[in-house]
Amino acid sequence: MSGHPADEGQRVLNRIARGDRTALAELYDVHQMALLRYLLSLTDDRGLAEEILQDTLVAVWKSAGTFEGRSTVLTWLIGIARRQAHNTLRRRSIPRVDLAEIEALPDDGPDPEDLVLASAERLELAEAIRRLAPVHREILNLTFAQDLSYAEMARVVGVPEGTIKSRLSNAKRALRARLHALEEVER
Repeated sequence: MSGHPADEGQRVLNRIARGDRTALAELYDVHQMALLRYLLSLTDDRGLAEEILQDTLVAVWKSAGTFEGRSTVLTWLIGIARRQAHNTLRRRSIPRVDLAEIEALPDDGPDPEDLVLASAERLELAEAIRRLAPVHREILNLTFAQDLSYAEMARVVGVPEGTIKSRLSNAKRALRARLHALEEVER
C-alpha cells in the first residue's frame, strides 16, 4: 500500500465498484472503529449501531462507483452511515430531537465551556456526552472524534456551515450544563 492515503481510498472504492469483496473487507478494517464510534453517538444501542454499520457496508457495496473524490473517503462513509442511521431510526419510530428548537437557543457569548472541558475527568465527560441529545452527540463526535472540518461536517449532515457552527456551540453549551449537573450531584 504505497502512495497518498486519499489515492489509496479511491483505489479501494474503485475495486469495490468492480465487485472486489476483498476491497470491501479492507475498507471495513480501516474505517470500522471510526464509523462505529460515530454510530454510537447517534444511538446508545451497540447492537443497533453494529446493524447500521452493516447496512452502511451494503450501501457502500452498491454505491462505491458514485464516489467523486469531492471529500475524503471517511467523510463520504460517514455521510452514508448517517443516512442509514436516520432511515433505521425513523423506521423504528425512535423519537428524535427537534432541531429547530435547538437552533433557536441563544448563544450566550464566550466559550467558558472550554475551561470546563479541560478540567473535567474523562469518565465524567463520557457520562455527560452519553446523556446529551443525539444531535449534540453527533456534532461533538464529528468535531472531536472524527476531526472533520466545518465544511466536511456540513457535507455529511447536509446543512450550511453556519448551522454546523451553531449546533457545535449549542452542543458545547449543553455539555457544559451536563458537566455542571454532574458536579452538583458529587457535592
